[in-house]
Amino acid sequence: MQKVILVEHDKCTGCRLCEMVCSVKHEGVSNPSRARIHVIKWFMEGFDMPMVCQQCLEAPCIAVCPKDALSRDEELGVVSLDYDLCIGCKMCVTACPFGGMGIDTVTNKVIKCDLCDGDPQCVRFCFPGALEYVDANAVNLRKKRDAASKLAELMSKVAAA
Repeated sequence: MQKVILVEHDKCTGCRLCEMVCSVKHEGVSNPSRARIHVIKWFMEGFDMPMVCQQCLEAPCIAVCPKDALSRDEELGVVSLDYDLCIGCKMCVTACPFGGMGIDTVTNKVIKCDLCDGDPQCVRFCFPGALEYVDANAVNLRKKRDAASKLAELMSKVAAA
């Protein structure tokens, strides 16, 4: 069963601990620019949005890679990057519609979320609960319930008017 990182931006406080934990886990240093997750801050709108690889089923990054360095690990449902095959052309970075692929600012290599082999550390240390590691099917069900709840609230306001 495929699991994904569910992002609930309304819970994100912008602390960026997810970035720190990710860079320490993968690079051994606390450097947000080397993380596989990035918190995008919308100052004028007043919210923060963690952005991470969506592990797309029809992944554009896989489609554009000229050396087949990107592939899907069916067991984890993760799009994996094989550094032995990667030539560093960065076509995958430009193809990703979500900005989930990145470039390590020190090594100049392409980086992406690998779900920490099934135990994403960004999720583990996200104390506000903005990140959750859940079954992909649960995401759809949760979003349907949230939408239905909002619709019911709106309908009760219309009925009361």
